[in-house]
Amino acid sequence: MKTATGTTLITNGQLIDGTGKVPLPNASLVIRDGRIAYAGAAPDAPTLPPDTERIDARGGTIMPGLVEAHFHATYFNIAALEDLDIKYPVEYVSLLSSVNTRLALECGYTAARSGGCLFNVDVWLKKAIEEDLIAGPRLAASGREICSAGGLMDWNPEFRKIGMEGLVFIINGVEDARKAVRALVKDGIEWVKTYPTGDAASPDLNDHHTLCMTFEEMHAVVATAHNHKLKVTGHCRATQGIKNALRAGYDSIEHGTFMDDEALDLLLQRDVPCIPALYFEKASIERGPEFGLPQAVIDGHQETLDGGAESARRILRAGGRLGMGGDYGFGWNPHGDYARELTFFVKDVGLTPLEVITCATKTGAEIMGRGHEFGTLESGKLADVLIVDGDVIANIALLEDRKKFMAVMQGGVIKAGRLAKPFPTVVKREK
Repeated sequence: MKTATGTTLITNGQLIDGTGKVPLPNASLVIRDGRIAYAGAAPDAPTLPPDTERIDARGGTIMPGLVEAHFHATYFNIAALEDLDIKYPVEYVSLLSSVNTRLALECGYTAARSGGCLFNVDVWLKKAIEEDLIAGPRLAASGREICSAGGLMDWNPEFRKIGMEGLVFIINGVEDARKAVRALVKDGIEWVKTYPTGDAASPDLNDHHTLCMTFEEMHAVVATAHNHKLKVTGHCRATQGIKNALRAGYDSIEHGTFMDDEALDLLLQRDVPCIPALYFEKASIERGPEFGLPQAVIDGHQETLDGGAESARRILRAGGRLGMGGDYGFGWNPHGDYARELTFFVKDVGLTPLEVITCATKTGAEIMGRGHEFGTLESGKLADVLIVDGDVIANIALLEDRKKFMAVMQGGVIKAGRLAKPFPTVVKREK
């Protein structure tokens, strides 16, 4: 991904640097050759060359680009489980996913970690984005997921005589687990996504208190993945599933819904981040009836929402780390609504806007393993910057409105927002 050349000065705005520090009024941000050269009080800004490009933030907010920490690029208006794996061929899935990556960038998300995708598409999305062929967030790829036979993701009935090869590896035992990870190694992914527990979406067979993988399978996944320098995460709602994942050596926990004291202690001891992904639960409750979700499923989502909110509060208050994002791409929780998660955590969970922004920037970059590159506005880091027309601390919901974005920058290049130029059409020829 190309970075900007020359010098840019962004001024006349409050600076939220993503580290958790209180916002700095009347601040300036200096970008030199795509990286941050200065972030601080305007009067202390360095002397700049006469050809410096200047951007007036008009009294708004200068902040890091957002990080979607649980991104499903290949989910597109899903209304039923079958839509996930057999609705479209891989060719069309690939096209749809490029639409989703562009939308994510336009929504202020300059980076994202995949939470699983169809057909290994996100590995190639990442390559296309980094080569400036398509617009999108900096990606950490995950590829196909792993679940034990009969678990949450093994929903195609035997009479269909079809597998789940496009979406998930269905395993039986530790040898299958190792084999699945080794296939992912060859695919070129960075994060291995697993399903240790069930979900409210499957109340009859694999509800949110059910285990879907054995500890031995989970440990085999981790040992194989870590041997190849890959990281492992898992869909963990049931309390025992959370503990199994932490004891097996997981590198992050998705959801962490029903977390007791023992699970919290394990999480804190290893400093493992958790991505609660709670707005999906609220959307399922509020909009589920219009999409025909059964009442048992909606009731399960309500229990999940209540338990997940309490667990998230406990994690952050105890000094743990939360990432923001999750499960967008369903009909009732579509792509483009990502920042509703941030508003939800302020208005419903009780976090402060500054805490939520820190989770959605600094912690998100750390989860991707790239906290040294971006996620905060500090000298030397890539200039992934969001300029918002308004005070996001006073009104976090401003981040839901793309019309409020003056600029979305990656490496100092304005990619979206009111100041952006049309994304260039690039024709690459092989040498």
